[in-house]
Amino acid sequence: MSLRDRNGYTFVELLIVVTVLMILASAVLPLAQVTSQRQREAELRRNLRELRTAIDKFKDSVDTGLIPTTELRPDNEGYPPDLDKLVDGVAIANDATGRKLKFLRRIPIDPMTNDTEWGLRSYQDKPDSTSWGGQNVFDVYSKSGGTALDGTKYRDW
Repeated sequence: MSLRDRNGYTFVELLIVVTVLMILASAVLPLAQVTSQRQREAELRRNLRELRTAIDKFKDSVDTGLIPTTELRPDNEGYPPDLDKLVDGVAIANDATGRKLKFLRRIPIDPMTNDTEWGLRSYQDKPDSTSWGGQNVFDVYSKSGGTALDGTKYRDW
């Protein structure tokens, strides 16, 4: 029996196959990372929209008189004092049953920081402020210092 009659692969053939597989795997890994980041960015956009919609509904409820202004501080301009108020709820005006109007089930998690701590801006703060004045919650932003796939900062969304 000669060496050519043997069944199986030579070491060189195995080495070539492993090298090709490693090259293919190294091309797939960055795509998986980009896909993961894109999914987290989509979740961040959804969570920001959910929070901002709840803040807007709170403001609309104050403006229509559904929420009594006695529940709020005088300098809050009709916005919630904090995010917890959107979850805990506010007593409905002229309702003897004691029902509460709630705007969120829970505070969503910032997928970039994996935390429920969001950057807050009050109505009195400057639009580019990075510190919260504490009067009310007019807007929210991510506390992540990262950059999105489109080149913008997450905190600017």
